[in-house]
Amino acid sequence: MANPDVDTLTSTVVDTTAHAVATPELAQPYLELGLADDEYARIREILGRRPTDAELAMYSVMWSEHCSYKSSKKHLGYFGETSTPAMKEKMLAGIGENAGVVDVGDGWAVTFKVESHNHPSYVEPYQGAATGVGGIVRDILAMGARPLAVADPLRFGPADAPDTRRVLPGVVAGVAGYGNCLGLPNIGGEVVFDKSYAGNPLVNAMCVGAMRVEDLHLAHASGTGNKIILFGARTGLDGIGGVSVLASDTFSGDETAGGRKKLPSVQVGDPFTEKVLIECCLELFAKKIVVGIQDLGGAGLSCATSELAAAGDGGMHIDLDQVPLRAKGMTPAEILSSESQERMCAVVQPSDVDAFMAVCAKWDVIATEIGEVTDGENLVITWHGETVVDVPPRTVAHQGPVYDRPFERPSTQDALQADSASSLPRPSTPEQLRETVLTMIASPNLASKEWVTQQYDRYVRGNTVLAQPADSGVIRIDESTGRGVAVSTDCNSRFVFLDPYRGTQLALAESYRNVATSGAMPLAVTNCLNFGAPTDPGVMWQFERAVHGLADGCAELGIPVTGGNVSFFNQTGDTAILPTPVVGVLGVLDDVTRRIPTGIGAEAGETLILLGDTRDELDGSAWAEVMHGHLGGQPPAVDLARERLLADVLVAGSRDGLISAAHDLSDGGLAQTLVETVLIGQCGARIVLDPDTDPFVQLFSESAGRVLVAVPRSEELRFTELCTARGLPWRRTGVVDPDSGALDIQDVASFPLDELREAWEGTLPALFD
Repeated sequence: MANPDVDTLTSTVVDTTAHAVATPELAQPYLELGLADDEYARIREILGRRPTDAELAMYSVMWSEHCSYKSSKKHLGYFGETSTPAMKEKMLAGIGENAGVVDVGDGWAVTFKVESHNHPSYVEPYQGAATGVGGIVRDILAMGARPLAVADPLRFGPADAPDTRRVLPGVVAGVAGYGNCLGLPNIGGEVVFDKSYAGNPLVNAMCVGAMRVEDLHLAHASGTGNKIILFGARTGLDGIGGVSVLASDTFSGDETAGGRKKLPSVQVGDPFTEKVLIECCLELFAKKIVVGIQDLGGAGLSCATSELAAAGDGGMHIDLDQVPLRAKGMTPAEILSSESQERMCAVVQPSDVDAFMAVCAKWDVIATEIGEVTDGENLVITWHGETVVDVPPRTVAHQGPVYDRPFERPSTQDALQADSASSLPRPSTPEQLRETVLTMIASPNLASKEWVTQQYDRYVRGNTVLAQPADSGVIRIDESTGRGVAVSTDCNSRFVFLDPYRGTQLALAESYRNVATSGAMPLAVTNCLNFGAPTDPGVMWQFERAVHGLADGCAELGIPVTGGNVSFFNQTGDTAILPTPVVGVLGVLDDVTRRIPTGIGAEAGETLILLGDTRDELDGSAWAEVMHGHLGGQPPAVDLARERLLADVLVAGSRDGLISAAHDLSDGGLAQTLVETVLIGQCGARIVLDPDTDPFVQLFSESAGRVLVAVPRSEELRFTELCTARGLPWRRTGVVDPDSGALDIQDVASFPLDELREAWEGTLPALFD
């Protein structure tokens, strides 16, 4: 019997279910584990007794904000309410699975998802970011797909802040170190700086993978007598209290609990082990000897066993004595809570166990039978012959608390929206406009991110078609037909702060537009919703409005939300980050050879055409932020019907060979797009602005629904007739001029390409080299 006077989580005596029954009043550290009084009472009600140490550990991590979505679940249901049968038609797996899966034609399915690893990356930048990549890759692998590429939407505090210099290089190195070792090209993402992320960076990781439709695998443990096999790395002490706990609270409080120093909260990654694990899994799938599979990420074995059992048709028995360990003296609670990386859990028929083990041995992957599916109803876990867990698995995995958090529009919102940038002084002379362009393109958010992306292998394996700094990444999935997919992630958090509903739709519109700009037809959406503390009614108002904006926007565009991630408690003390609902869009190209590049080519005389309408919309703009440090007013209008029309024109233009280059207009407006277009293409251009519109508005407005395209002279009439026939506004804006070596904006300024390159490319190296 354990000594009731000893902290149960540090006792060397195992707390069994029998002991729990015998000691109903034993004090347990549920508050320290993040459980509220009513949550602990609910666990006791479910079990009819107090939980054992191991059960308490399982419930605490699985009922954490990160794993249970207890504050967001009520609102996330709106995605299902707004999804139509037509939207679901191409979706093979959606919300609730490890990752969303869509049918992209020719018997191919693509799976993609984006998740957060924010708090671990602040604590330990390299390992936090590295294991974020490793975790999302295993989510894709668990669906039966070969991971093909990754992307990394990143956000940091001010670029010149000392802590940004600590965090950013480590995060970038972690993303590069893990992804490069896996041989996965990094084809997209963002790097954004804002003071709200100081002390709470956002490290979101996306992965995309492909498989044949019939190879789809789901996480379920069915079939009485089927074996549970844990394979991959050994289980250690790293990651206990990791992402499942770190991502469920703000950065505050002391670093000890009960006099015992907290164990390492950030997992340690080994990409070489994961690379072998990937190939091992793919061979197991090919041999069709896996009934169900689940990766071990947040909450470790607690998550894998409870979710597999909950999705099955019976119970499950697990023997913790069989789990391969890399640390001595680990308790059942520690084994179940460890978030050690590079581990998978499979359900295998008894007749296939030998074949399964043979494949693992071939790849030198540790594989151990740790249990089996039973004909009971509970998840039963034993240790040294004693029962330490006996729970209904659904109560752990899916029946955690659901909170109806109060939400309220902040009292400051009206004043924020009334504080328009229209009153700010604007440049008017050619000299002022010229200086503004150079200052803007050298600002950290608009400057080239080559210092970051050059650390990533963007072209490994040879199937990358487009990568950063292109508007979207494009990867070939079938070499015989050229079929491929495009992915993009976007979010202008300044717009979301001004109006969460409209701002989230603008994030959706930009990501959708970026995919279409490559020539791909947008097909599906994933998301990573990063917000402050859900206990703040103002934050919950932002969240509720953002979810509704995204769901309503997807319904209007006719594309489904296939899954995603919610990351709350992104704040330091009482200061929350700007609301940042990152939206990822996936599109499909029948033939990647018709993709549209971002930079203009060297064919003289090609016409530059601006698609869409430009309005005086500078609130929340990069110009207002960079030149005046201002954030207020109303974000640009969003017209999703126009975005859909624009996408149709771009895809048709790509298919018919009418467009030789395209670049969307977003942060920084037309000026930024022109600079990037000529520098990426290393080719000059001559631009003529509309004489009837203020040059400043034309250059820096951030009106949505606009794309700059380059059209061959021979195809200009066909393309403009296509736009006119479909009702898409267009205007001839200039011509490609490879001999000039400059960006010449008539009546404004001439910018030699070398001058632009020095301003655009010099900022991040000066800050971080």
